[in-house]
Amino acid sequence: MAIVINPISPVAFSIFGLDIRWYALAYVAAFIVGYFLFKHFMRAPNSQITLSRHQLDDLLTAVILGVILGGRLGYVLFYNLPFFLAHPLEIFAVWHGGMSFHGGLVGVIVAVFLFAWRRNRRGELTGGTYKAAFNILDILAVVAPIGLFFGRIANFINMEVMGRPTSVPWAVVFAGGSDVPRHPSPLYEAAAEGVLLFIIMYCLYRFTNLRRYPGALGGMLGMLYAVFRVFCEQFRAPDIQLGFLFNTNWLTMGQLLSGIMFIAGATIFAIAFRKK
Repeated sequence: MAIVINPISPVAFSIFGLDIRWYALAYVAAFIVGYFLFKHFMRAPNSQITLSRHQLDDLLTAVILGVILGGRLGYVLFYNLPFFLAHPLEIFAVWHGGMSFHGGLVGVIVAVFLFAWRRNRRGELTGGTYKAAFNILDILAVVAPIGLFFGRIANFINMEVMGRPTSVPWAVVFAGGSDVPRHPSPLYEAAAEGVLLFIIMYCLYRFTNLRRYPGALGGMLGMLYAVFRVFCEQFRAPDIQLGFLFNTNWLTMGQLLSGIMFIAGATIFAIAFRKK
């Protein structure tokens, strides 16, 4: 028997006629918590990067732009390109939903490298652009699962990216919608890609020497996230506009991109241990 849940309004509250949505609050919470966690890890003993308050504020701005621009562009290119080619103005309508984690990740990487390059040119960072950028990305790799957790909870509230039909006892049905019981896949991803991944990355940062090798933690995040995402996609319904890829009945876009991400993460992880 499925668990019946009354739908939750995607609007958390309104201020002077302006609707504040849960998804927006998830992003705000992720950036605020991530900011203070980054400061905490940066000030810990044996931290490989030190930024001033002003530099940290600039980094936060760069990361926010990278997440939003990269996430939106990734969704446009990988998940619904024909629609956006026909309706180009919809690309800017981010309030209608549609963000890609893989695109946001690429956006953050580009933003961090540009930040490190500019600061290195001014002589504000030591060790060169690449070392500084990877040291920053290593700490962000520990912090990132927090944002994933908030985002997946918002997905569940919005009844987005729901799971495949199932008969498991914890299947959910949203009252007033489809009567088909489905896996609560956003909650699976919140637990795996959010909570569990954060615990693992924190332990790797705290109890190993991986942080001494710029890029190692970032590469590890890429591999671990890819594994968790591929696993969770087994329970998540494929995107309606895409379905399963290449005439299969199992491969989704999320799995394909995660496979590429795993290879990239493994490559970065291996390169991190080179002497140069």
